[in-house]
Amino acid sequence: MNTMTLDAPGYSEPASPQTLEKETVDTRTKVRETVGTPFCDNAKLKMRNVNVFYNETQAIHNVSLDIGRNEVVAMIGPSGCGKSTFLRCLNRMNDTIEGCRVEGDLTLDDEPIYGPKVDVVPLRARVGMVFQKPNPFPKTIYENVAYGPKIHGIGSRRAELDEIVENSLRRAGLWNEVKDRLDKPGTGLSGGQQQRLCIARAIAVSPEVILMDEPCSALDPIATARIEELIDELRKNYTIAIVTHSMQQAARVSQRTAYFHLGHLVEVNDTETVFTNPEHELTEAYITGRFG
Repeated sequence: MNTMTLDAPGYSEPASPQTLEKETVDTRTKVRETVGTPFCDNAKLKMRNVNVFYNETQAIHNVSLDIGRNEVVAMIGPSGCGKSTFLRCLNRMNDTIEGCRVEGDLTLDDEPIYGPKVDVVPLRARVGMVFQKPNPFPKTIYENVAYGPKIHGIGSRRAELDEIVENSLRRAGLWNEVKDRLDKPGTGLSGGQQQRLCIARAIAVSPEVILMDEPCSALDPIATARIEELIDELRKNYTIAIVTHSMQQAARVSQRTAYFHLGHLVEVNDTETVFTNPEHELTEAYITGRFG
């Protein structure tokens, strides 16, 4: 797990109100191109020239980014900057939004994510998602985890399902807490346990990528710490992209950080560089608290 924190050498404290009077940032600065290292070797996901529209309103502007295998990429930026919209493009969750249109080239293992022949059901099994608010099914803990393998035909016999459920709950760090009450409702767990149950549900179908849209925003600090530890453990087997409003969390869990601003991808760099020596003035202004 990353040990670099926002009190690391080179990190600047948010500016005081007096400083803000002296220093102004034009947040409408036109972003001509992404600075840093948006591309990487051994990419699992490749996105090129991605544009997203909600009817006539453009939400994402010409974004290009690679996400490497067994890498955690954190996406940060002010509310409404497009980071969640971009994340949802990666497993076509935006397909469910009326009027949403995605343009550009997006590939998973060099295979197109968008296209007339792409079946979104197996795609979403390969690219799982954990949402901002825990959303367990109104089923038992066991059935929450077993549901995906059943519908995807991964486990048909009870013994196979038992093994999948146990392994998934173990990977999610929840097995020891629930092994004696698998027949109890998943909705009866605490918020942090519910979110780990949703992670277990996502990994039960053997995904290759896990997308996380602010997975800790509704959790207390202790539950958040457990999820962050889990992210670091999961990276050994999965590629992870996480949207977060917490710069401290991005610093702790990710290897690279992508800063979004008004639908543009401003900067991508290794996480330590983004938080201690950012290349773009907008990135620096955001992480030092001058706006956001």
